[in-house]
Amino acid sequence: MKVVKFNLLLFVAFVSWIFVMAAESTHSNPITKGNRRGLRKKHNGPCEAHNSIDKCWRCDPNWAHNREKLADCVQGFGHNATGGKGGEVYVVNDSSDTDLVNPKVGTLRHAVLQPQPLWIIFRSTMTIRLCQELIFSSNKTIDGRGSHVHIAGGAGFMLQFVKNIIIFDIHMYDITPGEGGIIRSNSTHFGRRGASDGDAITIFGSSDIWVDHCSFAGTFDGLIDVVARSTDITISNCHFVRHDKALLFGASDTHPDENMRVTIAFNHFGKGLTQRLPAVRWGFVQVVNNDYTHWKSYAIGGAKGATIISQGNRYVAEDGAAKEVTYRKKAPKSEWEKWTWRSEGDLMVNGAFFVNSGNPNWAAQYKGYPLMKPEPAERVPELTKFAGAAIGCKVGLPC
Repeated sequence: MKVVKFNLLLFVAFVSWIFVMAAESTHSNPITKGNRRGLRKKHNGPCEAHNSIDKCWRCDPNWAHNREKLADCVQGFGHNATGGKGGEVYVVNDSSDTDLVNPKVGTLRHAVLQPQPLWIIFRSTMTIRLCQELIFSSNKTIDGRGSHVHIAGGAGFMLQFVKNIIIFDIHMYDITPGEGGIIRSNSTHFGRRGASDGDAITIFGSSDIWVDHCSFAGTFDGLIDVVARSTDITISNCHFVRHDKALLFGASDTHPDENMRVTIAFNHFGKGLTQRLPAVRWGFVQVVNNDYTHWKSYAIGGAKGATIISQGNRYVAEDGAAKEVTYRKKAPKSEWEKWTWRSEGDLMVNGAFFVNSGNPNWAAQYKGYPLMKPEPAERVPELTKFAGAAIGCKVGLPC
């Protein structure tokens, strides 16, 4: 009888353990569990800053007293983005998103709708489930430093016809489409919106945008979409995982978007990615010092004469997946061989290869562009060591 009781207790304990593990798997952040070179280890040593953007602001113990210094650190095409610099600090202290027409004071939705420049911070760690897409007004910084801020399980960000936005140190994952409805789009207007696509961030008709030290995973549609007359954008120090089609720049084959200019720097593209890292139509994209450690189909693709300059990146082909970095969509060689896609100083690992095309002397055509100077590709693991939102900034300590 005692043996039976003991076995029963073991069985109950085992079942309880299974339920605990399932609960933790369901509610924990998927970005920090699967990642770059194995599980991400918490850094407990002295502050380290390895790339040129991080060196501009990190390792200062007084960073929380001078948050706006961050706005001086952006490089590349988004270098004019100052966000809410010069404006008041707005503290988000309410994670709810229940009123889409008259949002509560203290919520993120109320903050981004205000007409004046704002530097938006968070009182504490929080997870925000957006009921519908979050529509920004111009001149805003969302600064997650000092808290762990998660946008998860609901809609994403919409940057539509705005300028001067900084999004910094935010986790975004499991983003779903919003069904639309009556939603406020600025401080003086609300109206009916259609359904949103389920992107983490959509940039539409906007300029001077910087997204840095964010983590992205598992959205319904894209992780970041840049569409329809958007330009002067930098995406840096971010961590991308778990998505089929991650980054789309230029959404139309028939409406030229030749002025679109994007810099992609110091990012890590990790597990569970298939393609579009990015895919580009029409514009000019500099891809510099990124770490590509996983892709199934291709890493960089495009169409319609896009110019793509790849410099100082590390491309590690995955066993059993495609080795070619590049993919030209639905174009004969006689057409795509005229597109300027150049690999310069990239490190190709495990059979990875980049198919060059177009003008090898492209730089003379783009004098005056705010291009970033690449570091040697061998330094990429170090340059991207702290990519993503889990940088663990604490007030009073070096970040």
